[in-house]
Amino acid sequence: MNHFKTLALTAALTALPVAAFAQDAPAPGFDEIGPYIMTTLLFLVGGFLVFWMAAGFAMLEAGLVRSKNVTTQLTKNMGLFSIAAIMYWLVGFNLMYPGDGWIMAGYVGPFFSITSLEPVGLAADAAALDYASVASDFFFQLMFCATTASIVSGTLAERIKLWPFLIFVVVLTGFIYPIEASWQWGGGWLSEAGFSDFAGSTLVHAAGGFAALAGAIVLGPRLGKYAKDGSVVAMPGSNLALATLGTFILWLGWFGFNGGSQLAAGTVGDITDVGRIFANTNMAAAAGALAALILTQVVYGKVDLTMVLNGALAGLVSITAGPLDPSLFGALWIGAVGGVIVVFTVPMLDKMKIDDVVGAIPVHLFAGFWGTLVVPVYTEGTSFVTQIIGFVSIGAFVFITSMIVWFILKATMGIRVDEESEINGLDVSELGMEAYPEFSKG
Repeated sequence: MNHFKTLALTAALTALPVAAFAQDAPAPGFDEIGPYIMTTLLFLVGGFLVFWMAAGFAMLEAGLVRSKNVTTQLTKNMGLFSIAAIMYWLVGFNLMYPGDGWIMAGYVGPFFSITSLEPVGLAADAAALDYASVASDFFFQLMFCATTASIVSGTLAERIKLWPFLIFVVVLTGFIYPIEASWQWGGGWLSEAGFSDFAGSTLVHAAGGFAALAGAIVLGPRLGKYAKDGSVVAMPGSNLALATLGTFILWLGWFGFNGGSQLAAGTVGDITDVGRIFANTNMAAAAGALAALILTQVVYGKVDLTMVLNGALAGLVSITAGPLDPSLFGALWIGAVGGVIVVFTVPMLDKMKIDDVVGAIPVHLFAGFWGTLVVPVYTEGTSFVTQIIGFVSIGAFVFITSMIVWFILKATMGIRVDEESEINGLDVSELGMEAYPEFSKG
C-alpha cells in the first residue's frame, strides 16, 4: 500500500471552494468521478471485511484458551479494537500518513494533528477526485492497526492482567504501529529504499508478532506449562469448534485485507487485479492448511487440528506481502511453506520456553518473514537484500520499543496476575464472570 498522497489530497479537497464550483461548473459525470466512487467503495467493503477479522481473532482465541479464561479474552478483544479506533484517529493516522508535516523526514510525522474527514461536494474539481474519500481511507487503514493489536492478545493469554495489556495497546496502536508503517506506506525511508510489502506481512503481521514476542519474554510462561525436566505440558483449548469458526472468519476477512490493498477500483485493470488477489489469497490459505495437515500426520502420526488452523493462517500471512504477482501455483507453494513453518516453529518456541498460547508468533512473525522474503521471486523491482533490511528494521524497532513498554508496565503496575488468580482463571479474578458458568465446579 502506498498512501502517502492521502493527506495531500485531503488538504487539496478541503481547500476547494465547493460552493463556487457548484455555481460555475457543471457537475462531473460518472466517467470523471467513477474511479473515486469505486475506490471509496473498495475501501469500505474491504474495511468491513477486515473488521470481521476482529471477530475471527476473538473466536480463535476463545477456542484455544482454557474455559476459565474465555471471558477475559473476549473482553480484551473488545477493548483493543475500541482503543485502536480512538488512538488511530487521535494520533496514529497522521503519524502514518504525515504528508509534508514531518518532524524527522521519513521517520516520524506530526503528533496530535486531528484528521479532517469533511465531505467533498460532487461539483468539486473532478481532477481531484481520482483517489477515494479520506473517511473511507481512514476506516480501511484503521482495521490494519487494530489487527496488529489482536495478534498480541492471543500470545499473552491466561496470565496477563487486563489493564496493563490495554495500556500497551494504547501505545502500540497510537504510536508504535503508525510510526513503523509510515516508513513504507507513508512514503518514508523504506519506501524510498524499494522495500515492498503489499498488504502487511511485515508491517502488520510480523510487527504484531514482534510485540507479542517481547511481551511473552517479559511475562514468562503459564504456570505448569514447562515441567522441571524440560518437557512441554499440553494445555488444550476449551472449544476447537469455536477456534475453527474463528479461522474461517479470518480467512473471509483476509479477502478484504489483501484485496482492498489494491487501493484502486476505478479501471478494468484494477478490478482484474483485485480478482487475482482474491484467488491467490484463497489458494495460499488452502495450501497452508493442507501442508500442516499432511505434515502433522507424517511427523506425529496423527493430524493436529490446531496446527491445521494455524497452517491456513500462516498461508494467508505468507501471501500478504505479495498477493498480486504470483500465479496460482506460486500462491500454492508460498502458502504451503507457511504451513510447514508453523509445524516446525511451534515446538521450537516451546524448547526456548516461550509460551505462545495460540501460536501467533509462528503464524504472524515467522510466516511474515517468509512472505516478505519471497516477494522478489515474482515482483519486479524488488530485491532480497532490501526485503531483509526492511524486515529487520521494522522488527528491531517494534521489538525494542515494545520491550521497553512492557518493562515499564511491569515495574510500575505489574503485568502478571498472582499465582492463585492464574490457577483459578482470569475470568473470576479479573472480571468476576465466567463464559461457561454451568460447567464450573461447585
